[in-house]
Amino acid sequence: MDIKDTAESWETVSTGRPFQGAKTAVASDEVRMPDGSVARRDYQVHPGSVCVLALDDEGRALVLSQYRHPVRRRLWELPAGLLDVVGENPLHGAQRELYEEAHVKAEDWRVLADFYASPGGSDEAIRIFLARGVSDADGERYAESGSEEADMELAWVPLAELVRGVLAGELGNPGMVTGVLALSAALAAENGLDSLRPAQAPWPARPYEA
Repeated sequence: MDIKDTAESWETVSTGRPFQGAKTAVASDEVRMPDGSVARRDYQVHPGSVCVLALDDEGRALVLSQYRHPVRRRLWELPAGLLDVVGENPLHGAQRELYEEAHVKAEDWRVLADFYASPGGSDEAIRIFLARGVSDADGERYAESGSEEADMELAWVPLAELVRGVLAGELGNPGMVTGVLALSAALAAENGLDSLRPAQAPWPARPYEA
């Protein structure tokens, strides 16, 4: 049995947009069910996101701490950001976020994992990249006053410690959890990191120009 996600679309009888924000929106669709009935589905419309697991030569990952108001917690996360431009190449977006949030650049990029943040209530798709050959970016790191970057705490943490934190329930950001466990699994695989997809691998959830 071939276990993989497949494209499918049920008939949308009607659709509305009760809320439109600066970056995201809420859609309200009436969907035809297999038995012929119609059901309402409300969900967040999202441009998509990228995350970066930057790994140094000592096996440490770059993580940052950020306050997240909806969950009233400060979470340790991977550098990440929205794909603000329609059709934007996700690799370029990931490189931008790594520079802006951590003032770091990397020489080697691979796709680590693709996932949907909460497919029952949002169409947000997230691509996590593995970045190696990391070094400080040129110039001084600058964070605009009042921006999220100005309040971030950065740290380089051994991968094993992050895996422990995920399994202990101490780390709960979805990009962090997925990225850390995916990297741990890739390192344990027969071909190691060579099994990872190239940085420009197709992404059906968010098609882009390479």
